[in-house]
Amino acid sequence: MSNTTLPEGIKPHEEEVGTSLYKDAWYRLLKNKFAVLGASILILELILCLITPWVAPYGFETQNLELTLAKPSWIHWFGTDNLGRDLFTRILYGGRISITVGLLASLVSVVVGVIYGAVSGFIGGKTDNILMRLVDILYALPFIFLVIILMVYFGRNILLLFLALGLTQWLTMARIVRGQVISLKHKEFIEAAKSIGVKTRFIILRHLIPNALGPVIVYLTLTVPAVILEEAFLSFLGLGVQAPMASWGTLISSGVEVMEIAPWVLFFPALMLSATLFSLNFLGDGLRDALDPKGAKD
Repeated sequence: MSNTTLPEGIKPHEEEVGTSLYKDAWYRLLKNKFAVLGASILILELILCLITPWVAPYGFETQNLELTLAKPSWIHWFGTDNLGRDLFTRILYGGRISITVGLLASLVSVVVGVIYGAVSGFIGGKTDNILMRLVDILYALPFIFLVIILMVYFGRNILLLFLALGLTQWLTMARIVRGQVISLKHKEFIEAAKSIGVKTRFIILRHLIPNALGPVIVYLTLTVPAVILEEAFLSFLGLGVQAPMASWGTLISSGVEVMEIAPWVLFFPALMLSATLFSLNFLGDGLRDALDPKGAKD
């Protein structure tokens, strides 16, 4: 047997090491400067919200009527509101409410929408038709008015706010997951699971849903800002969190009332809300591009 001479630099039995789809997506995400900037801002905001009780310079309800509507200064970085409360402190606490509402309500929409869409897409037939027609009917309803009715009837309960806002966002999620499941359910690994007798619920939970997580993650980053905006809208109408608690929406509502004489009361909470929404959208766009299979070839 003749000896084969390998090219210089190539070792015997050397194999090319592959990378996973999600590892490639991570590298592509890091190359997106706007996505990285958005993620950095969100991480900073989350850290500030978590440590607010330790970094807030004043108490949440501490009033100083001698400094009503005081301008920003070294003592009060963002100025004070119409009751002399430190605006920087209230924005930090308000961020905890707004971001928590956005995350938890989006989580509700993900749980309901993913399970509903996965079951509908996998079972198919008449069941799929009935479930999707129900989604079409619910799409026709003005859900923001339904949320307002719930808040008026049951009271301004913060837990009800999470649930009500989450239940207005699950419809699109269900459609996205259904489409992914329909494209996956005839793949070889699903047919193999069926052939060995794996139960339907395990196929859905262990095989279909994990393989549909890419679009779900992307849509989740776009759902959070939508929910935060809805909460801000409800708070602006006086149907959000109850005083003395505050969210960015209630702070903006208060700022509108005094914007002509104290524009900073409106400017700073609106700036924080805008920065959060832009960051979430930048991150969502970056995740969409990173998880796009076609982008893996670039």
